[in-house]
Amino acid sequence: MDKLDFYKELNQNLTALIAGETDPVANLANASALLFERMTEINWAGFYLMKAGELVLGPFQGKPACIRIALGKGVCGTAAAERRTIVVPDVNQFPGHIVCDPDSQSEIVVPIISDGRVRGVLDIDSPILNRFDQADQNGLEQFVNILEAEIVWSEITD
Repeated sequence: MDKLDFYKELNQNLTALIAGETDPVANLANASALLFERMTEINWAGFYLMKAGELVLGPFQGKPACIRIALGKGVCGTAAAERRTIVVPDVNQFPGHIVCDPDSQSEIVVPIISDGRVRGVLDIDSPILNRFDQADQNGLEQFVNILEAEIVWSEITD
């Protein structure tokens, strides 16, 4: 299956999985589990949520992670501050990278923006260099758009 078909199916699965569910934590937990189960060559998939002006660890799959990340710090904080997706082919080359798992070699972070506000980020790590590309970015931005439309963000973020 090519990446376009993979993400089409993944995003259909997400839509079906969260349809009719109103609990934001449950939806984010299932979304991270879906990513972790379906994506290959990843070692962490989850969410950081905006609380009191910083990113705080939310639902995820993988090893224990950093709990709080300041805006503008690391890949997650930079993606949130700049309100843009960041694809990092080699985390060791990203200035200020925060090492939560030394096995992670590449990363993609997609900001979640709802009602003009950054609500959090989707963060996915891989133990493989250059794991993520434009197809991943497009597919995961669609994934986040599905979540953004279905979740009542004010229940879990600032």
